[in-house]
Amino acid sequence: MSTVLTDTAVKATEHSSGVAVLDRAFALLGAFGPTDERLTLTELSKRTGLYKSTVLRLLGALEHGGFIRRLDDGLYAIGPQPLRLAAIYQRSFRVDSVIEPLLAELSHALNETSSFYVRTGDRRLVASRVEPARAVRVSIRVGEDFDVHRGASGKVLLAFTPGDGPAADSEVRSRLWATSYGERDSETAAASVPVFGALGELKGALTVSGPLSRLGQPQAMHAAVAALLEAAARATSAFGGDAARLLMGRQQLQLAAIAASAA
Repeated sequence: MSTVLTDTAVKATEHSSGVAVLDRAFALLGAFGPTDERLTLTELSKRTGLYKSTVLRLLGALEHGGFIRRLDDGLYAIGPQPLRLAAIYQRSFRVDSVIEPLLAELSHALNETSSFYVRTGDRRLVASRVEPARAVRVSIRVGEDFDVHRGASGKVLLAFTPGDGPAADSEVRSRLWATSYGERDSETAAASVPVFGALGELKGALTVSGPLSRLGQPQAMHAAVAALLEAAARATSAFGGDAARLLMGRQQLQLAAIAASAA
């Protein structure tokens, strides 16, 4: 007895098969880490969980498309095509296109000032900011700079600058967030988290600030940190980075809050 597939079934099968092939091809490209210049067929098979025969077939297709290079020693490296696509992406991509919508969401959700800081030497510069409509708020200007050694965003920028964070910043590096209460301004509180790039580098500090009388309350500060970690994870993903650490940090924060309320 023969089996006849309808047009819909055939298309569904082809679509499913095509998606599976793409998933495997992307898995092979994703197997290369930031420090991996070349990998063996065995290592690629191990990292992706695919049979060597499957890996070899996919590598041939990727090599033909310029995404993979087979070297003279038989090892495999990333080809030139991703560089061309990266150049196109960089020309069309602006930091503000990712950060500003997130700042608007944060400011709307928390009803406080949200901002994005970058480090310039011993100063932290306001690269972007969104302020709430409420009358009593923290007001800062884009381009304004402050001492990097004071404030929540300064702690984050110091902690995640390679070779520059003091031992005291190890806690910030571990939990992925920092707070400040009246440090730069005696009437202001703030929370800040890092945003990472494709190679794990620090892109800047996502920050929420507000009056100490309001944001300084434990419940409000907890909500701010949780929202920041989620927003930073989304920004990190948009920059091509690994958001898993930030999402894990948010989960740990929530579990700590539950444990504290049950104590």
